[in-house]
Amino acid sequence: MRIVRTIAEVRAALEPHRAAGDRMALVPTMGALHAGHLALLEAARADADVVVMSLFVNPRQFGDPHDLARYPRDEERDAQLAAEAGVDLVFAPGAEELYPDGFQTAVEVEELSRPLEGEFRPGHFRGVATICLKLFNIVRPHVAFFGQKDAQQVAVVRRMVRDLDLELEVQAVPTVRDPDGLALSSRNARLSPEERRRALAIPRALEVGRAAHQRGEDAAAAARAALDGLEADYVEIADFDRRPTLAIAATVGSARLIDNLPLEGDPE
Repeated sequence: MRIVRTIAEVRAALEPHRAAGDRMALVPTMGALHAGHLALLEAARADADVVVMSLFVNPRQFGDPHDLARYPRDEERDAQLAAEAGVDLVFAPGAEELYPDGFQTAVEVEELSRPLEGEFRPGHFRGVATICLKLFNIVRPHVAFFGQKDAQQVAVVRRMVRDLDLELEVQAVPTVRDPDGLALSSRNARLSPEERRRALAIPRALEVGRAAHQRGEDAAAAARAALDGLEADYVEIADFDRRPTLAIAATVGSARLIDNLPLEGDPE
């Protein structure tokens, strides 16, 4: 596995593979890898001849500078896990490489970016769409892999790809959960044992909501009632890629956690 820091190095490293017609996959990450990321890398490895992983904590998708400063970073550990997962190339640039002096262009996916996370994190999806488009242009993959846990992000990226006629597939990998049901997230490391116990109300509420939906009842109301007192920014049903999805964002201690569950099938 090779680690590169510049756009020029990425393009030079991938040019022989492009010339050979190899299928290339990209897995964008901000590091702090966990089993959810490894599932993305496994899916990419099974799909492509060449797997590229980006490792970049994107400042433009953080509205709170303290949240950016607290985001966990351990490049050595991430690189070791990437190598063990069969990654061929890690692109780990500094911010100045992707946002040089004078940078002033942004990508806005207007309607999909407004509700849910967009309401509570203004500018977040502008940062996501902009960095993803840059990575797609730099790597020029045939397919990019994202986690279903960030369902709104997947929908935003897919809409951007369609609207801008980009020649790549966007694949979503199912949410990976710990045995207790909590969706894996880099932010889980901030939870104390008691806070983690309280956070389990989120996946339980999603299951309660899905069961209510299957009975023809209000899934969002049922899930909200099952949150066991957690402070929620939203508990809503969203239509992502024509698939109704129950989404929750709630704060536990200092960690703001998001999770979702597709509501499969029509209400009975």
